[in-house]
Amino acid sequence: MTNTNGNSSDGGHTGGERFCSMCRRPESQAGRLIDLPMGVCVCADCMQKAMDWIETSNAGKMMTPDMWQQMQAQTAPTPPEPQAVPPEEEEPALDLKSLPAPHQIKAQLDEYVIGQEQAKKYLSVAVYNHYKRVFTNTMDEIEIRKSNMLMIGPTGCGKTYLVQTLARLLNVPLAIADATSLTEAGYIGDDIESVLSKLLAAAGGDVEKAQRGIVFIDEIDKIAKKKNTNQRDVSGEAVQQGLLGLLEGSTVEVPVGASSKSAMVPLVSMNTRDILFICGGAFPGLEDIIKERLTKTASVGFGADLKDKYDNDPDLLSKVTVEDIRKFGMIPEFIGRLPVVFALQSLTKEMLVKILKEPKNAILKQYQKLLELDEVRLEFEDGALEAIAEKAMEKETGARALRSIIEEFMVDIMYEIPKDDNIGEVLITREYIERKGGPVIIMRGQRRLKGDQD
Repeated sequence: MTNTNGNSSDGGHTGGERFCSMCRRPESQAGRLIDLPMGVCVCADCMQKAMDWIETSNAGKMMTPDMWQQMQAQTAPTPPEPQAVPPEEEEPALDLKSLPAPHQIKAQLDEYVIGQEQAKKYLSVAVYNHYKRVFTNTMDEIEIRKSNMLMIGPTGCGKTYLVQTLARLLNVPLAIADATSLTEAGYIGDDIESVLSKLLAAAGGDVEKAQRGIVFIDEIDKIAKKKNTNQRDVSGEAVQQGLLGLLEGSTVEVPVGASSKSAMVPLVSMNTRDILFICGGAFPGLEDIIKERLTKTASVGFGADLKDKYDNDPDLLSKVTVEDIRKFGMIPEFIGRLPVVFALQSLTKEMLVKILKEPKNAILKQYQKLLELDEVRLEFEDGALEAIAEKAMEKETGARALRSIIEEFMVDIMYEIPKDDNIGEVLITREYIERKGGPVIIMRGQRRLKGDQD
């Protein structure tokens, strides 16, 4: 039963919502309820059923015409107001007509990724050629091979971010796997097929869509062959051997929602022929292999190279060859299935400053948007940005260090600003970043003098 306020006395309401006294459906589901005497409310469907029963039973004969008309007028149901449900708009799937050209792919990457011009060109051309192969299905007279890629670059230079941005722009499912967790089948760790399980989950369980997705395997350098070991290399060369079939293209039984096969896990067949594999890694120590090869030509005489000639070369990784990667510990069969090999540059201070403010979703723009919701303007001096970049360079973790540094300095500002509604602008100075002063606070109605930093 419900009381006169429409609330159910027996606990049949939640958060003030009324329920039909007969079918117990909430008003949001049954439509507008009809109020009856004694605090009873019923839905239009139940009221119609009651009216039909009265009309066909003896109960209707016991009512006078006036009582009948009065009841009909009182209980006339009001049609529920139609609720506009916006249709779910799915982004159109990528096809040959909508496939952007390499220069268009690079132009879109430029909006999000700073620098790495050569890497973006390699990535754009390889992806364009791969999906042309997929959509035209040219496998009859001339077989076009897959354009799997190997990206080499120091930590924090943008390898993962490049792939994430690319998959988002192309509207294809993306799976990111860590090679350090992969082991040979039968050993503790993730089976090699688990990378496809993640891709299937990213595609919402659609096998057809997943078979045209992108798989990014990070930390690929961690599965290099172990040197001078007498034990079975279950997480090194064995994983490389296991990945060969996936990279080349084969039909694989993939566990659904699990990282390894078992009798209790359902399996689904996936063909990896049209899946683009991108591998990335920092390859520590590869620079020494490259320098050894470059300085091996001559060590004495007029044509000799100095041993320290390439010690400070920022583009040393761009001189990498397949032979260098093989010496690092990658087996030739694995390298041969990654025909596109390119290196990313280490981030300079100038690049870090641009990363802070230029991309569409730059870190500074995110904080400016947060304070804009409090009607406060946030500005950074050029000196402050340089100081942040210098601190990031000291951490030697690339662009990953930028957010942690800004979080450290912005936590006090984000905590104090909402306390005072009179604050209109905050200026972050180099002195504040260097802990030699504080930010400039400008109240509403005040004008900051040009060059004023006190």
